[in-house]
Amino acid sequence: MEEMEEELKCPVCGSFYREPIILPCSHNLCQACARNILVQTPESESPQSRRASGSGVSDYDYLDLDKMSLYSEADSGYGSYGGFASAPTTPCQKSPNGVRVFPPAMPPPATHLSPALAPVPRNSCITCPQCHRSLILDDRGLRGFPKNRVLEGVIDRYQQSKAAALKCQLCEKAPKEATVMCEQCDVFYCDPCRLRCHPPRGPLAKHRLVPPAQGRVSRRLSPRKVSTCTDHELENHSMYCVQCKMPVCYQCLEEGKHSSHEVKALGAMWKLHKSQLSQALNGLSDRAKEAKEFLVQLRNMVQQIQENSVEFEACLVAQCDALIDALNRRKAQLLARVNKEHEHKLKVVRDQISHCTVKLRQTTGLMEYCLEVIKENDPSGFLQISDALIRRVHLTEDQWGKGTLTPRMTTDFDLSLDNSPLLQSIHQLDFVQVKASSPVLATPILQLEECCTHNNSATLSWKQPPLSTVPAEGYILELDDGNGGQFREVYVGKETMCTVDGLHFNSTYNARVKAFNKTGVSPYSKTLVLQTSEVAWFAFDPGSAHSDIIFSNDNLTVTCSSYDDRVVLGKTGFSKGVHYWELTVDRYDNHPDPAFGVARIDVMKDMMLGKDDKAWAMYVDNNRSWFMHNNSHTNRTEGGITRGATIGVLLDLNRKNLTFFINDEQQGPIAFESVEGMFFPAVSLNRNVQVTLHTGLPVPDFYSSRASIA
Repeated sequence: MEEMEEELKCPVCGSFYREPIILPCSHNLCQACARNILVQTPESESPQSRRASGSGVSDYDYLDLDKMSLYSEADSGYGSYGGFASAPTTPCQKSPNGVRVFPPAMPPPATHLSPALAPVPRNSCITCPQCHRSLILDDRGLRGFPKNRVLEGVIDRYQQSKAAALKCQLCEKAPKEATVMCEQCDVFYCDPCRLRCHPPRGPLAKHRLVPPAQGRVSRRLSPRKVSTCTDHELENHSMYCVQCKMPVCYQCLEEGKHSSHEVKALGAMWKLHKSQLSQALNGLSDRAKEAKEFLVQLRNMVQQIQENSVEFEACLVAQCDALIDALNRRKAQLLARVNKEHEHKLKVVRDQISHCTVKLRQTTGLMEYCLEVIKENDPSGFLQISDALIRRVHLTEDQWGKGTLTPRMTTDFDLSLDNSPLLQSIHQLDFVQVKASSPVLATPILQLEECCTHNNSATLSWKQPPLSTVPAEGYILELDDGNGGQFREVYVGKETMCTVDGLHFNSTYNARVKAFNKTGVSPYSKTLVLQTSEVAWFAFDPGSAHSDIIFSNDNLTVTCSSYDDRVVLGKTGFSKGVHYWELTVDRYDNHPDPAFGVARIDVMKDMMLGKDDKAWAMYVDNNRSWFMHNNSHTNRTEGGITRGATIGVLLDLNRKNLTFFINDEQQGPIAFESVEGMFFPAVSLNRNVQVTLHTGLPVPDFYSSRASIA
């Protein structure tokens, strides 16, 4: 019965229906709630004006919702007409079930009539809160709607069946269970509150006290009325009009309103419709039974899923623990090898220390003996032994010079752990789909012999398995960000080879590929680990250089045909890592000011490097240098260049700074800081200068050690 409760509640007030009426759309409303949501229509939309114009043909005229804008989709509420002086917008409140309820557009005049019989404002309309159909009321107002006596009876029986304990309405803190209800006061009392607030004396002695359950029903229940005709209130329904689908009285038939309609006895149609409803309920009952069985099945699935999850998690933990145990055993074996190498190195070094100590002691003794011999004043005695001593000294010296002072063992361990296959296997560790409902695409195979990296580019090749039965329409290649981040798509197409440019130097990338067709996508291939070059190899770029730049030596050497400064960039851009390159001055005439540094791809090419805000440079003559960016000159430093000089450029994008060197000596302080983004090596020069680029160089040792200390 509890599932039925929502069917018994008014969609406006959220409470059980009180004197429910039936709207033409078959939905129900409390009669009082229907009055609350009435709105006033413009005079031109009234039924009278429609009938006068010949456009109205029914008692209830449905409004054009788009035209009248009664219902707002923005807030799912109801509103009064806007734009008409006769119907100003009225404030609204929300009922318990979320429907917006408007007060009457015009306050009803003082009357002794009940709310059900009180007249409604002229030209009123009502909108069903459930289907949102709107209609204009005729002169009968709400009395034109039939009362739903059946719904009232169902509510009464439902409330009687729910004889739940009612609480006292006058207890201040924790309400106690009510013991009586006063029909005149319409209040539930517990015994203490009844004695205190409703003593059985004076006028209160005449009040009728009833049990709470009876009072709950009588509170709402008025004497049961026989269903009467809405047009003739004194006549009972006796027949049923099949075409209008409504009960009628004999007076309606005499007036001829249903003269051409099929009319049947009310009792016969009542039995017929009960039979039809019962048959419909049988089908719905079957569906409800199936739904209950399905819910039982789903609840059993929940239990089974939980049990399977616990079992599967335990299996997964056991498998992973076995892998960890195997890794720990291998770790112990590798550590034993490291300890063995450690002991071997120590033994060799200690043996050499012992050997050198003995030899040094012998050499020191020989030196002290020779010094004492030199102090002797006996020439003949000295000459007798001098030749032998000289030969011993030379022999000892020769012994020290035959690699004796070179360590026999390096401090470095000549072992390098190759963990990339294991890491790749760990990354590929995944679940295998045991059951396949339909044929799926085969997983592409990466062709390792054709996959490679060059500089900051990576080339990958793949193929479908030889026995693949489901054709692929294309492939999706994915790479991570080189720092263990998420994968991203870098290629989608039909080709089975792709070169990806613009990667970071000295970075490790993970690549994978999957196939796709109309039915879906395949599983990912095994993940391939790619390592880009530690250092950058590049040349000057003729495509982006000024037209006056002259290239030679495979684009590693440049000069200029103009007396004005012209800019040329390197082919490779940098956005991450530490990079170092050098330029040697092959020709330097008439003391020009070449500039060296980095620039954006869109730097101005017809002026000295550093004149605009797209370049960071050092320009230098034969005596001194300056740093320049956005035509701002800073940090004049003594020391220039000549033919044969070497200029070094160190771009540290980890620390976001730029440093310059001349002949392996740092030129001035750090030139620029807070540099970030994409930078290209750049040079500006004129016809008096020729330089050659040297790349693939490691970072200078002194800078690496200084960076590690910092």
